[in-house]
Amino acid sequence: MLPEPTKAELEILQVLWEFGPSTVRTVNDKLNEHRNVNYTSTLKQMQIMADKGILKRDESQMKHIYIPVEAEHKTKDQLLDRFVNTLYNGSASKLVMQVLGNKKASKEDLEAIKKMLEKLDK
Repeated sequence: MLPEPTKAELEILQVLWEFGPSTVRTVNDKLNEHRNVNYTSTLKQMQIMADKGILKRDESQMKHIYIPVEAEHKTKDQLLDRFVNTLYNGSASKLVMQVLGNKKASKEDLEAIKKMLEKLDK
């Protein structure tokens, strides 16, 4: 099992999952759309992620391309499992009740949830 990514690492992974294997420059440009991040900081972070085994680095071209080792859903599943186990004693229903109790779910979200529950009930 890979180490759990930090918040900064998750931001980088999110870019790579959305845009596919990318150079440090591409990732840094995408991160800078939301906040100011130095290129050297992104480079160092991605090198550390490669050393930890979270990213693979394709060095076959002049510009190195970075690729996530695990698929998005697998990483998110592991993080969600840990979150639910840590904060909700493993109870998915407590998590859902908290989310729905915050009244931030849109009408569309609620419809999607109802459809999912109906599908699971069958």
